[in-house]
Amino acid sequence: MDGGTRALLESLRPMAVWEPPVLTVGYPVERDLYLEGRGLLLVPSYFCWRQPITLADDGLRPVLIHPVDRTTAQPGTSPASLARLLGPARAALLYEAAVRTCGTTSELADATGLSLPSVSQQLAVLREGGLVASRRDGKRVRHTATPLGRRLLDGC
Repeated sequence: MDGGTRALLESLRPMAVWEPPVLTVGYPVERDLYLEGRGLLLVPSYFCWRQPITLADDGLRPVLIHPVDRTTAQPGTSPASLARLLGPARAALLYEAAVRTCGTTSELADATGLSLPSVSQQLAVLREGGLVASRRDGKRVRHTATPLGRRLLDGC
């Protein structure tokens, strides 16, 4: 409440990025939605997993249903401790692989700000450690966090 609308929208990172006047949301379908003064209803949902969903009817009030943080902190664990364990690049990649539905190498590079070669190298290390699974999809490689990787993130 202290930071207003800007702080609220910033709290949706990395799922959504607020660059006034545009809110860019990681959504499986490319789509532009113009609010035209109608506002946007944000609905946090425990049952929404990984990425947001929207109502498909353009005649209704725009609604963005987004996942809430499902993790529960364990004593002595934090995102910083995960970064110390894995390194900041691998921790960021593991997180992004967990919140996206089979993100491509390029998508993970964009989300983390790392170069493609670095992302490929770091994902190989995470894959060897059993934290990320990768599969080829045509010319792309898609990555997702394994159950072990998700458990590691859940502790942080």
